[in-house]
Amino acid sequence: MPSDSTNVATRGQAQHTYDAIVIGSGISGGWAAKELTEQGLKTLMLERGGPYEHIKDYKTANLNPWDFPHRGALTQAQKKERPLVTQSWVSSESSIDAWADEKDCPYTQIQPFNWWRAYRMGGRSILWGRQSYRWSDFDFGANAKDGWAIDWPVRYKDLAPWYDHVESFAGINGSLEGLPQLPDGQFQPPMEMNCVEKDIAARIKEKMKRHMIIGRSANLTAPKPGRTQCQYRNRCGEGCPFGAYFSTQSSTLPAAKATGNLTIRPYSIVTKILYDKDTKKAKGVEILDAETNQTSAYYAKIVFLNASALNSAWVLMNSATDIWPGGLGSSSGELGHNIMDHHYNVGASGMMEGYEDKYIYGRRANGVYIVRFANLFGDKRNYLRGFGYQGGAGREGWSRNVAELSIGGDFKEAITEPGAWSVGITGFGEILPYHENRIFLDPVVKDKWGLPVLSMDAIIRNNELKMRKDMQSEAVAMLEAGGVTQVHSWDNGHHIGDGIHEMGSARMGKDPKTAVLNAHNQVWDALNVFVTDGACMTSSACQNPSLTYMALTARAANFAVEELKKGNI
Repeated sequence: MPSDSTNVATRGQAQHTYDAIVIGSGISGGWAAKELTEQGLKTLMLERGGPYEHIKDYKTANLNPWDFPHRGALTQAQKKERPLVTQSWVSSESSIDAWADEKDCPYTQIQPFNWWRAYRMGGRSILWGRQSYRWSDFDFGANAKDGWAIDWPVRYKDLAPWYDHVESFAGINGSLEGLPQLPDGQFQPPMEMNCVEKDIAARIKEKMKRHMIIGRSANLTAPKPGRTQCQYRNRCGEGCPFGAYFSTQSSTLPAAKATGNLTIRPYSIVTKILYDKDTKKAKGVEILDAETNQTSAYYAKIVFLNASALNSAWVLMNSATDIWPGGLGSSSGELGHNIMDHHYNVGASGMMEGYEDKYIYGRRANGVYIVRFANLFGDKRNYLRGFGYQGGAGREGWSRNVAELSIGGDFKEAITEPGAWSVGITGFGEILPYHENRIFLDPVVKDKWGLPVLSMDAIIRNNELKMRKDMQSEAVAMLEAGGVTQVHSWDNGHHIGDGIHEMGSARMGKDPKTAVLNAHNQVWDALNVFVTDGACMTSSACQNPSLTYMALTARAANFAVEELKKGNI
């Protein structure tokens, strides 16, 4: 077995044996590799995409706007070749190459579904929005309280020490608020709201008892070893040369490499988990080399499946089909079901007058967050669960278009002064775990490598549609209470996947008859297989989920090591 901590496993060798295999290198995969290697396990990380090195491969991060051939815009050819990715804010000239090739990696849609995938080292950890919020028992206990779906097998107390653990390492900035529905954490100093945001927040709190706070983001406000604090460039999606925000490349991967226990194999599409009928455990994985189309097997005592919420289900569906036609973990009948996201594309915006003598400096890589208030503390709505808002206030810059002027001295004079202040907030609402919302293997369509693709059949339903009306009207009410004028609202509709927070395809639960995973993220059908990415979620809450994936992963990895020592797996 290779001993170099940064070694790339040699292709063509039929077998390798390790203590642990981690499938995927995104946020949860990086955490699994860090925790397992630091506990002394020789670990193989398998990534279906190619290498992507910290700093070296951030090709555009230090370019000036005028250095881009199309000044950041996408070409018509790119829009034609990549119709899904290019229709959203997530794609620009600087990031287009980060997203999976839609021709090589298709999927089919029974219902419209937008699936944003990044097949390279680090996955979407370079591209994520970095908003990092703890869940509370209002979230972990919601299914049981409402009699909906199944109960989570964990509560906040089970995750609290692991939230502490991952926040302290990742570096989350935030303010201490003492709100039971949004627990405080191990925060670095918070970023600061600007003057308009502060005044709106004060008015909303006074008039409506709502809480608008600075976002809790995984951007350093104080340096850590090997990483410096945020430079307020707001170019995070291009990769941060300063390591100022948490990603696999800047944080967990260097820690795992430093142990000398990590081997990385890129271009490795895991096609199945190898299941041993006699031991009733997994014995390894089979991979297809994405470059050579050669198949090989790798063996380990434990497998961490962190391929992303939907791809992890895909791997399970393709595994042990001779025993379970629906795949490993399908004995409950829930594998591939209960697909969730956060529904958004609804909110309000307006103008703020009276601050013409104030301006903002830098490009803060964060915004404000309005904490959930619906269906809490005696508040009762005509739907279940709730929502939060993300947004912010800013001032138009000198490059704005002045409609009534176009040329000459007056035009030049006008653009020497900044423009008006505007404010906007967008709602993020919880989607219930409907069994009917599902993914499955398409019986006909194959990808570039001849592998079956996923078919998507998931929609928002009546509960979410009722909630969206409230999200829109409450956004208007809060902005107006905050002193914002010319307020207008929107609801642009939502397809599952738009929120890029897909969850639920292999949910956790207390009973193997109703859940794919147990309380420690073990597959009920093979207890040495752990799934700790978005696939494991039993409900979706309304907060960004990535911090919870991190905490669940660290908790499961440490449990796995203890179980190995005891000889239980």
